Amino acid sequence: MSLSTRPRKDHLDALAVCILLVCCMFWGFQQVLVKATVAELPPVFQSAVRGLGATLLLWLWCQWRGVRLFERDGSGWAGLLVGCLFAAEFACIYIGLQYTSASRLTVFLYTSPFWVAALVPWFIRTERLRPVQWLGMACAFAAVVFALREGFGGGGATGDLMGLAAGALWGLTTVAIRAANLTRLAAEKLLFYQLAVSTLVLLLVSHLLTESWNGTWSGFAMGSVAVQSVVGAFASYLAWMWMLGHYPATKISAFVFLTPLFALLFGTLWLGEAVTLTLALSLALVAAGIVLVNRK
Repeated sequence: MSLSTRPRKDHLDALAVCILLVCCMFWGFQQVLVKATVAELPPVFQSAVRGLGATLLLWLWCQWRGVRLFERDGSGWAGLLVGCLFAAEFACIYIGLQYTSASRLTVFLYTSPFWVAALVPWFIRTERLRPVQWLGMACAFAAVVFALREGFGGGGATGDLMGLAAGALWGLTTVAIRAANLTRLAAEKLLFYQLAVSTLVLLLVSHLLTESWNGTWSGFAMGSVAVQSVVGAFASYLAWMWMLGHYPATKISAFVFLTPLFALLFGTLWLGEAVTLTLALSLALVAAGIVLVNRK
């Protein structure tokens, strides 16, 4: 038995908003946590270990819930594609955090709704955005351009561009899921494709990059990877997969623009990251975009 099924809705209800708020808060914190751990664990290897832990947890969950992961249903090739896109996204995130602040990278990561909004309607006509919603996307796009100019001027363009690439890959992952109708699968199986395939790909990439696979970790590193695995890659992403199957992809993708706000807050409080006027204005435009995109 998979996660409970509910009728698909065309708007975000109170349950959806609560789930998204909790997920966004953790995802904003997670970027800061990853950056704080990169000094001890190489970025791609850290992402792969996180994925491995989450894959094992998901497999145990599916055994307990009776979810079949390996039955033939014609989803194999699409699942592999989604898993590879997922791996590329997280490689960009973890590597990019070496070159820019967590808050800046998160702003660029959350350009994913642009790709979703532009491409999903070609496959699912009911998810076309109205003019006021496109205005919201334009606000968010202006915010990204505004912030990117600062990165080029301050020498942080490498991390910014890695974040932008990660955002595109996240958006393309969502588009691939909807276009191939992978939402027909149990949320657990859809997530299993992404975690299992990406873990293998990331381990290979880490090996090719000759990253050090040091087995001696501090208590902080072990705790960090455990939190990333259990809360991040397992619980929050399972909730995200379920949301994709029950709510419009364009609206839930736009709502997660809140994550950069949380990343900015945690980055400032924990890592002492600077809050520039440009970044603050960019985040304000992002918030305005959320309001407009989610108008009924």
